[in-house]
Amino acid sequence: MSTTFTNKTLMITGGTGSFGNAVLNRFLNTDIGEIRVFSRDEKKQDDMRHEFQVRMPEVADKIKFFIGDVRDLASVKNAMHGVDYIFHAAALKQVPSCEFFPMEAVKTNVIGTDHVLTAAIEEGVKAVICLSTDKAAYPINAMGTSKAMMEKVVVAKSRTVDPEKTRICCTRYGNVMCSRGSVIPLWIEQIKAGTPITITEPSMTRFIMSLEEAVDLVLFAFENGISGDILVQKAPACTIEVLAKAVTGLFAPGHEIKVIGIRHGEKLYETLLTNEECANAADLGDFYRVPCDKRDLNYDKYFSKGDIDRNPLTEFDSNNTELLDVEAVKEKLLSLQYIREELAAWEGQ
Repeated sequence: MSTTFTNKTLMITGGTGSFGNAVLNRFLNTDIGEIRVFSRDEKKQDDMRHEFQVRMPEVADKIKFFIGDVRDLASVKNAMHGVDYIFHAAALKQVPSCEFFPMEAVKTNVIGTDHVLTAAIEEGVKAVICLSTDKAAYPINAMGTSKAMMEKVVVAKSRTVDPEKTRICCTRYGNVMCSRGSVIPLWIEQIKAGTPITITEPSMTRFIMSLEEAVDLVLFAFENGISGDILVQKAPACTIEVLAKAVTGLFAPGHEIKVIGIRHGEKLYETLLTNEECANAADLGDFYRVPCDKRDLNYDKYFSKGDIDRNPLTEFDSNNTELLDVEAVKEKLLSLQYIREELAAWEGQ
């Protein structure tokens, strides 16, 4: 772990979620000074407090809990005094619910992000890493559109603040396997209940990554990102059918898979890097970097002189990345602690 975090205070917005738990598991046993969990659900905070007191009693007192909502600027400011770094994970993430209540997505994902960044700049927070999603690239649903606007807020805000005082970056990644509200835990529950597992469209492709890889991306952005950057991880993908066969293959080979059709606002494939972003993106090996466009509103000077050199990169999406087969997805699933625990419980029945 980087010594950058030694005796520092890290705040995680939406910290009771899957990402927040993964960060706590990664950081608590290091020499970090304090981790602040900021969220609006007192029950989840109480559950998390008791869990870590039992599981990691010697370091659990490093966690401080703050009730608040990113929609409320005052509550964000109250939690931010003395904070060195922020991982901003608070968001509405469910595609169908955002589709029915788009203004709720705007309030949390767009205005909430603006509140976090405004408070961070005022409080002199040294670095803020905001978490985005592949659904923000070529968005067709309310969740993706709100996250695309969140990215615009991040980039615009980065232009107005001295990066030596507050550095602001964004990460964009695909589906995190077994995160709260995702499809794999649902399928496992359906298998346990003896009902068919339900999939939307067999040929639909999705990027897949573990929570550990999600944390790795945020740490990469923290350590390497320049203010205004969007950092993208080169994740593999698979079809929904392959993912379903991998899950049933581990838990109940031959279990029935039922196709129910595409839900509100879903794409057949996702994009992590758009063709337009490729014009300026940099290939960093396992990651892409999309730098902030530093041009100002004085567009006249660009009418007479353009840029004829085109970056050779092309769109990076879940159809043209590495597509995993059933065995490869099984291997990836078995690397997850959640899957190993669920399998042990299932086999022990």
